[in-house]
Amino acid sequence: MAKGKQGPHQNPFYRKRPGKDQEVITYPIRLNKFVAKSGLCSRRRAAELIKEGKVSLNGKVVLEPYIMVQENDLVEHEGKRLLPETRLVYLLMNKPKGVITTTADEKDRRTVLDLVKEKESLRLFPVGRLDRNTTGLLLITNDGDLAKKLAHPSHEVKKEYAVTLDRPLSEQHFKLIESEVTLEDGPVPVKTISFPDEEDRLNVQVSLVLGRNRIVRRLFEHLGYEVVRLDRIYYAGLTKKNLPRGRYRHLTAREVIMLKHFS
Repeated sequence: MAKGKQGPHQNPFYRKRPGKDQEVITYPIRLNKFVAKSGLCSRRRAAELIKEGKVSLNGKVVLEPYIMVQENDLVEHEGKRLLPETRLVYLLMNKPKGVITTTADEKDRRTVLDLVKEKESLRLFPVGRLDRNTTGLLLITNDGDLAKKLAHPSHEVKKEYAVTLDRPLSEQHFKLIESEVTLEDGPVPVKTISFPDEEDRLNVQVSLVLGRNRIVRRLFEHLGYEVVRLDRIYYAGLTKKNLPRGRYRHLTAREVIMLKHFS
């Protein structure tokens, strides 16, 4: 091999044949998309970073998100080289209580990524949020495009929660939630509300497609109840079956296809 030339396995952009966990990068590619593919942030945030002058192409700061990147170009964010993720990872976690849903915490509290072995080699991030005291299903991935689409309200991704209240839910409030409660930031259209056991009105199951901050807790607090326990038991067709609290698993190829169908 001639000196100075890269063999296929030394070229970080080389793709011999895409496997089930690989993504083919097609060049030329828009700069904002390239940055997003690196796992740094979403495509929208990538465009903002570029316009803020924080991204350079071949040593020069560029302000145009849609400029085209060629295969051997050097893209950097604040002096650090960016390379597109070629291994897409999709993890389903049964989040335990007391863990923060973020990639890092300024108070050095335990985060969901502290439970993930793959975090050192991949830029993983949680899709959406569960507050510190909420348990249950959480998707963790490095597929920024899928994450953005699943979080967008237009796709109406269904989420179901098991809720334990501090006192029995009255029939009046049950019907009010069914008909639609309006909070300070807008109405809360609940898809379904039910009692797993009709004799036990402390435990309620609620499904909805909204993704607003602490929406389930705020819904019941608005009606004068305290949520003692909140557990997400269903997310976008995925359940907690055979997934113990605090553990995670890789999604199957069929499950990944199902999730992408939502988008």
